[in-house]
Amino acid sequence: MKNLFTRFLPLILGASLFAATPALAVNREMVELQTQVQQLQTDIGNIKQSLDERMGVLKSLMDQNTDSINKVTAAISNMQVTLQKQQSDTSNHVDQLSGQLQSLNDSLDELKARLGKATKTLEDLQTAQQNLAAQASQNAQAQQQQQAALAVPPPDVLYNNGLRDYTGGNTDLAKQEFGDYVKNYPNTDLAGNAYFYLAELDYRAGNYPQAIKGYDAVLQSFPDGNKAASAELKKGFAQIESGQKDAGISTLKHVVQRYPRSNEALQAKDRLRKLGATSASR
Repeated sequence: MKNLFTRFLPLILGASLFAATPALAVNREMVELQTQVQQLQTDIGNIKQSLDERMGVLKSLMDQNTDSINKVTAAISNMQVTLQKQQSDTSNHVDQLSGQLQSLNDSLDELKARLGKATKTLEDLQTAQQNLAAQASQNAQAQQQQQAALAVPPPDVLYNNGLRDYTGGNTDLAKQEFGDYVKNYPNTDLAGNAYFYLAELDYRAGNYPQAIKGYDAVLQSFPDGNKAASAELKKGFAQIESGQKDAGISTLKHVVQRYPRSNEALQAKDRLRKLGATSASR
């Protein structure tokens, strides 16, 4: 408003000066000045109205902003109160949980201690049970051995029974009886014979690898026994039958060399001849 008034002040002053001049000289200029003054008054009124409207709008916006700010401030205050309450509740809850956790830890420690005692007791019981079981097993084995010793016939009876069943073709019974003999009387003079007949039973059954082991048992444990020559001869035969031809020929040559005047040497020479091998000593 002040700017507008300053702007039109010269015109107003000019109009006043012209009013002091003679009416005839300035009549036309006065009319123009009045017209301009009226237009200015109209413009000033319009501008004032526009400013008033804008001030009203600004005031309304300010009021709305003030209300919004008040609402936000109230909301923030409520949130702060709520947050403080939640923090207080959380702190109390944490304290409660800490107390419960400590109580649980104490209970756990007590349970661990009880478990340790129970485990020690269980281990002691298991050890005692194992000792009792071992003692019972030893007692049972001792009783079985005693019963077996009482059930086993004398060596001559057992050997004769095995030889009788071997000659009579009772293969399974003879094998059991000779097996019992070497098990219960391994150091007697007839033990070498029993090993030999066991090997013979395997040879007849075509179990040549097992027969070779039986003949070796005779040769290793009873090298001077009355079945040594026969055991080495039959070992050579078993080696040949199992596909070990070279080893069998070598064994038969050794029979001829070691027992040159025996019936086993004659059988060895005959087998070597059939194989096309010389019976000369190695």
